[in-house]
Amino acid sequence: MTELQLKYGCNPNQKPARVFMETGSLPITVLNGKPGYINLLDALNGWQLVKELKAASKLPSAASFKHVSPAGAAVGIPLSDIHRQIYFTGDIELSPLAAAYARARGADRMSSFGDFISLSDTCDVPTARLIAKEVSDGIIAPGFEPEALEILKGKKKGGYAVIQIDKDYVPEPIERKQVFGVTFEQGRNNIVIDETCLANIVTKNKNLTESEKRDLIVSLIVLKYTQSNSVAYVKDGQAVGVGAGQQSRVHCTRLAGNKADNWWLRQSPQVLGLEFADGLKRPDRDNAIDVYIGDEYMDVLAEGKWQTIFKTKPAVFTKEEKLAWLAKNTDVAVGSDAFFPFGDNIERAHKSGATVIAQPGGSIRDDDVIQTCNKYNMVMAFTGIRLFHH
Repeated sequence: MTELQLKYGCNPNQKPARVFMETGSLPITVLNGKPGYINLLDALNGWQLVKELKAASKLPSAASFKHVSPAGAAVGIPLSDIHRQIYFTGDIELSPLAAAYARARGADRMSSFGDFISLSDTCDVPTARLIAKEVSDGIIAPGFEPEALEILKGKKKGGYAVIQIDKDYVPEPIERKQVFGVTFEQGRNNIVIDETCLANIVTKNKNLTESEKRDLIVSLIVLKYTQSNSVAYVKDGQAVGVGAGQQSRVHCTRLAGNKADNWWLRQSPQVLGLEFADGLKRPDRDNAIDVYIGDEYMDVLAEGKWQTIFKTKPAVFTKEEKLAWLAKNTDVAVGSDAFFPFGDNIERAHKSGATVIAQPGGSIRDDDVIQTCNKYNMVMAFTGIRLFHH
């Protein structure tokens, strides 16, 4: 197949729309459903991300994409009992690939609502069973077990988009795109991200554990496929906060940090003890948790609407309690797709448990950024690699 006709482009008024190859055949086969323009952008970016994560980590990898940026991405490390609870995995016996998707989907469940999934390996039955419970637009993977494919075909009344990609496909070294009738051309970003990127440690503390190296590499690969400017927080092999598409570097850091904070707050005794109203659907549970850990819960109490969300009235999660719980989060890795221009980024990252950082370096204020890291005994590597993605 050299082309695939689409219903429309980014918006319904943008017709006609198609994807095609100027030479050769498309590396994808649609096994079910009718993926759209944005679905395919998510699929092809997500596939590149998980393929690189798998190559770097030697572990099955997954990503949850929304609007051409990852809401979450992770490698297949087993889940703790708490993670199984907050990711709503139920009684499914998770394979390494299913664990990777549970982590990718669970990091920012609000943003992952209606995601496009990318898997590094053949989709197995446990992963398909997990996906079946979530609101999702589609999936791309190098293969599908027969039973897994049948499970996925049952989603969205049979319209769930299932795409198989040729795992051996290698694109041309030059890529092109048009904007306003003008053609842009550049070499593909084929830079390999591995431990060599972390060799230039510029802080007094120069000790990086193997797990910290892994998490920094995960952060950098995630950033390679995140709309810039972007910053990623990673812990235990999964992105727990991604700040994408911000014009200011510190706003990326704050956005990603706020998401990482929410991920950690979901593991607090206060949240784990919530009893939801009978019949509350999974997306509504996610919304309920977001309301509870945010300022909106006071409005819910004032309006007397808590009975529609919770079975029993939860006590207010006070600011002091939140801060005390957040102070327990440590060992977070932070990556940035371009240099940190000021130490305020480090200050904000520190508040969300950051202990190791990877960034290109090259700011005229590098000394200030390094000094701020040294203040908290953090480890920072200058990668010398910018990872802008547009």
